[in-house]
Amino acid sequence: MSEYESWSARRTRLMHRVHARLAARARAATAFVSQPEPRTIGSFNRGRQLIAGNLMFAGHLIEAKGAMLWDLDPPDQAFLEQIHGFGWLDDLAAVGDLRARTVAQDWLWGWIDRYGRGSGPGWTPDLTGRRLIRWTHHAIFLLRALEPAQSAAYFQSLAHQTRFLGRRWHKAAPGLPRFEALTGLLYAGLSLSGMERHVGSATAALARECAGQIDDQGGIPTRNPEELLEVFTLLTWAAAALEETGNPVAPEHQTAITRIAPTLRALRHSDGGLARFHGGGRGLDGRLDQALSASGVRKGAQGLAMGFARLSAGRTSVIVDASPPPEGAASFNAHASTLAFELTSGRRPLIVSCGSGAHFGEDWRRAGRATPSHSTLALEGYSSARLGREGRVAGARREMLEDAPEEVPVEIGHASDGLKLEAGHDGYVDTHGLTHARILELTFDGRGLVGEDMLLALKSSDRKRFDRVRHAAGKSGIPYHVRFHLHPDVDAEVDMGGMAVSLALRSGEVWVFRHEGGLEMTLEPSVYLEMGRLRPRATKQIVLSHRAMEYATRIRWSLAKAHDTAVAVRDLTTDDEDYDFDS
Repeated sequence: MSEYESWSARRTRLMHRVHARLAARARAATAFVSQPEPRTIGSFNRGRQLIAGNLMFAGHLIEAKGAMLWDLDPPDQAFLEQIHGFGWLDDLAAVGDLRARTVAQDWLWGWIDRYGRGSGPGWTPDLTGRRLIRWTHHAIFLLRALEPAQSAAYFQSLAHQTRFLGRRWHKAAPGLPRFEALTGLLYAGLSLSGMERHVGSATAALARECAGQIDDQGGIPTRNPEELLEVFTLLTWAAAALEETGNPVAPEHQTAITRIAPTLRALRHSDGGLARFHGGGRGLDGRLDQALSASGVRKGAQGLAMGFARLSAGRTSVIVDASPPPEGAASFNAHASTLAFELTSGRRPLIVSCGSGAHFGEDWRRAGRATPSHSTLALEGYSSARLGREGRVAGARREMLEDAPEEVPVEIGHASDGLKLEAGHDGYVDTHGLTHARILELTFDGRGLVGEDMLLALKSSDRKRFDRVRHAAGKSGIPYHVRFHLHPDVDAEVDMGGMAVSLALRSGEVWVFRHEGGLEMTLEPSVYLEMGRLRPRATKQIVLSHRAMEYATRIRWSLAKAHDTAVAVRDLTTDDEDYDFDS
């Protein structure tokens, strides 16, 4: 039990345990009446590592060849949640050979023996829903060459977990955890004999959650692109399972899928990965394309998509966080990233955000949320939104964002030779009297991006506040930095006597960064934070630095492909394996 856990959280956990024990009295399911296809996609490489005894979950590596998963000493709660959610079944099923099946069977029936009667940390609605989906998807893989007693224990446990979910799904936190719980309950109701009574209630509850959690833009309150993908994936799985068994899909359910699909298309870079904002990563390889294909929705988003703006031309995609950050309880994992952008060329990310540091501990988590961890302008010592005092989210202590931008005007149109975005935010008005405005212009061929950042004291009250802060700072003015974080695979070198930076991608493309005026330009260390790594990856960032002295400060810069870079580059460079223990 965590010292930060509230009384209400302890009570909820206790009631989960009570209902898990009571649910053990359920009459066992004896067979599948229908079985959804195994739509979950695993990683062949991660599956091989698990078989070899390299067990990596939530950023922690434990080397334990031949060990029972449940005998390990878990380093933290995130590790526990990952192993009890059974996502690793996807990876072992991706390998699919005898060794993989043996490991999967040993670990699954080991869980039943140790926790199957309602004990242990895995008895929460979201983890139980996640677990039921995997057990159902991979039933054929799991049940091969088993004794009747083992099959009976498997179906008994499925019935036990289904009855628990039927009692406790409403205690899952709104958003992704509740969608996981309800999708698992729906799967069980559709698939298992004797569990049909749960189909109607789960379908109705799923429809209510769709109506309450998915907005008109096809977004969710957290504005986390990867979380939106997970919700969308669950909804497409649930819809497919209903259709395959001759059950209707609720209008609210189908409407949510129709709204989310265009938004996810807008949030997808040219390499197929998602924009990494507000705690989200790129998404599992293949998950986005599979979900979009399953949805049958082909149209794209018009205007902003969940508060993000997209400029796309040629082989280049630019995605900008163009709205205020999430508010209240939805902001517990949000980032101060307003007006930050990412740029990808073909298959190669160029300008990125540092990403979520949640898998590397609290210090990295906080650092990843700050404005300097994003590719935008920040006043020295300040973020565009501040971490507030801890509050309670789902029973745990979390730091919500406060003093965040409220006004973020955005206009997307055309320039003389391309696409143009104009936006601004008031995140520094209360502290410095300054509005940050940003203009981005992407050429029609996608070979050039021109940017202009401005710090403006617009109103008389803003100018008075600016004058006070500037006076306190001395004659040198208010220091600011415009940062451009580079992907770790980008080779950066200062060029042209310090007036430019050459950026070489592994595809062979070369981009050149330049700036105007008397700014100081430096190439400094940075980090790239991504799930599945043991530690943050070292990378670099371009930093433009100066001081605001007047009511209007202008910073102009550009990114352009070198003239000798081909119009179309056939990118054949092999990527690193997606499961890396050495970097």
